[in-house]
Amino acid sequence: MLSRAARPALRAATAASARPVALQTANYATLKEIEGRLKSIRNIEKITKTMKIVASTKLTRAQKAMRESRSYGQTSNTVFEKAETKPLEGEGKKDLLIICSSDKGLCGGIHSGMTRRTRALLVDHPDTDLVIVGEKCKAQLGRSSAKNVQLSFAGIGKDVPTFADAQAIADQIVLLPTDYASVSIMYNKFLNAQSYEPVTVPAYSEEAITESPNIAEFEMDDGVLENLREYSLANSLYWALAEGHACEQSARRNAMDNASKNAGDMISRYQIVYNRTRQAVITGELVEIITGATASEDM
Repeated sequence: MLSRAARPALRAATAASARPVALQTANYATLKEIEGRLKSIRNIEKITKTMKIVASTKLTRAQKAMRESRSYGQTSNTVFEKAETKPLEGEGKKDLLIICSSDKGLCGGIHSGMTRRTRALLVDHPDTDLVIVGEKCKAQLGRSSAKNVQLSFAGIGKDVPTFADAQAIADQIVLLPTDYASVSIMYNKFLNAQSYEPVTVPAYSEEAITESPNIAEFEMDDGVLENLREYSLANSLYWALAEGHACEQSARRNAMDNASKNAGDMISRYQIVYNRTRQAVITGELVEIITGATASEDM
């Protein structure tokens, strides 16, 4: 039996609790929808955390390969600096830009940064030919500068780049029929675990190497120059690919870390909404039970 003091309060609550059946069904649907979203976000959080761990593991290997590759590229640069090699300047000769990206995404704006810089270069030099390593930059530049793309390579970024990969790319670039005034390689330079920036390094043609003022100091045969050109191009490509791969793994780890934190924040917010909605549904059911008991008692 309910006390007489409680009955007026229950009668006052009767009007608020006597809602249409459709509204009650909507409450249950909303509760189920929130529960489904919570489950989806938790699954996404598990995936992003796993990808962060994988990227952290790969970053260690990528940094080791990057340190080893620097000796290749820096040695070639030292030779050309001592020989005072410079790009050729001639009327009617085009420039070639080699862009080192990869096929994989989910790593922030690491590929978009090189794309933006390439588009800025094309504004000043619209006739520059492009060789794109990796599908990401190819897809981005293909929409605006497809006519400039002369070669593209896929299958890059699945594992740590090797010198054999760089040599295979260099073999195809050397076969291009155009005699370029200058050749540059663009890649992401590894600054630290949190930052990187797109930079370019020169890769000289055989004619530019031949006309170097101090090339005679190295006492090499004429037949060696062609091999030197291709070998130095492979060295620079290996350096660029290895350093870009390290930047990619670092950027992916940071991106997955941020995604995991955002997922955690969303889970906290949705959990509060879920608890409030569930409490409202339970309160409504209790009011209906008490209202029914009161109505039966008054009859």
